[in-house]
Amino acid sequence: MLHAFSKITLLTLSAFLLISAGGGGDKMYHVDNKEEQAAFQLLNKIRKNPAQFSKVYGVNLDTVKPALQLKWNDTLAKVAEARALDMAKRGYFDHVNPDGYAVNYFMNKAGYKLDKDWLTSKSANYFESLDAGSGTGVAAIENLIVDNGWPAANHRVALLSMSAFDKGNVDIGIGFVKCENGCNFESYMSVIIARHHW
Repeated sequence: MLHAFSKITLLTLSAFLLISAGGGGDKMYHVDNKEEQAAFQLLNKIRKNPAQFSKVYGVNLDTVKPALQLKWNDTLAKVAEARALDMAKRGYFDHVNPDGYAVNYFMNKAGYKLDKDWLTSKSANYFESLDAGSGTGVAAIENLIVDNGWPAANHRVALLSMSAFDKGNVDIGIGFVKCENGCNFESYMSVIIARHHW
C-alpha cells in the first residue's frame, strides 16, 4: 500500500486548500475531509454486500459479486481533492480539465506511478468517477451507484469493480469540495479507484 503523504502532510495540504480557496473572486469553497471519509465508508459497505442495497437504491445489484475492500491512499486523495477544487474554482465539470489534462496524468505526476500504456494520452481517464451537486459525500456515492441516465452504468461498474479491468483496483482517494457561493454546483466530488500496473 502506497502512502507517499503522511496524515499530517495531508491535513496540512487540506488546511492550505481551505485557506487558499477563497481567492477566486466571489467564489467560496472548501475541501471537506469528513464528507470524503463518509463516502469512503459507505462505498466499502456497498462493495461488501451489494445485493442488500438493491431496494435502498432502486437498482438491481443482486447479481453483483462482493468486491475487495478499498484501501485509502493519501496520494490519490491529494489528486482527487485537487481535481474537485479545480472544477469548483474554474467552473467546469468534466474528466478533462480546460487545459486538456485528465486524471491519469495527474496521478502519475503526483507520484502514483502508472503503467506506461495508461499514459499515452494526456486526456486519459481510467480511474476517476465524478459527481457534482450532491449535498454530501454519501449522496454523491449513492448517485454514482444508481448512475441514472448512463445506460452502461459505467460509474457503478467502476465503483463496485464489476469489470475485469476494475477488479484489480483497490487503492482509493476521494476529494469532496463544498461550495458556499458563486459555483455552478453546490459540491464537486472526484473518486479515484486505481492500481499501478496491468
